[in-house]
Amino acid sequence: MREEEKIFAGVLFAPGDQSLREIKLRTHNLCSEYNITFEDDTERRAKLISEIFADFGEHSFIQGPMYIHYGIHTKIGKHFFGNFNLTIQDDTHVEIGDHCSFGPNVTIVTPIHPMLPDERRGIMDKDGVVTHMCYAKPVRIGNDCWLGANVVVCPGVTIGDNCVIGAGSVVVKDIPANSFAAGNPARVIREITEADSMVHKPEILADNQIRK
Repeated sequence: MREEEKIFAGVLFAPGDQSLREIKLRTHNLCSEYNITFEDDTERRAKLISEIFADFGEHSFIQGPMYIHYGIHTKIGKHFFGNFNLTIQDDTHVEIGDHCSFGPNVTIVTPIHPMLPDERRGIMDKDGVVTHMCYAKPVRIGNDCWLGANVVVCPGVTIGDNCVIGAGSVVVKDIPANSFAAGNPARVIREITEADSMVHKPEILADNQIRK
């Protein structure tokens, strides 16, 4: 089994494997190029984005700088907005739905390292060679989610549709749809309902209107 196949099987893999290093180096270099482009150099940015991610939906935008590990393991839906310093460590699959917005410094992490220090230093592979290893769990974020500044999404987490995750939260377990969650570790504070509409905040809505 190739190392990339081991990743998707959810078993230990060697991140230092040459084939994986080549994927990461390519993506890191593309990100470095993206990060030095001007925001209005839209044609160049679009080309780089298409080379970085497996899927990147129409009308989506990443402010930059961004820091993406593999890129080809990440799919991003339509109308996505990613603010400054988006970081996605996508050793395994990351899926982000449509109409999602991320504040500054959002981080998504998929790899998990052994807890014991001796095992972090190395585990013997099938040939008895001591190798640095980890494993990874996929992250899935539904449609219409808003992640505030400095949110960290940990390995294996699924966030349902229409969720709001408060700034500075560390999400370590699944969040059901239509939830406002916050904290470290993040917990569901309450359900998001029609009572949260800006209609009920006329002092903020001012002379604007809610679409019917």
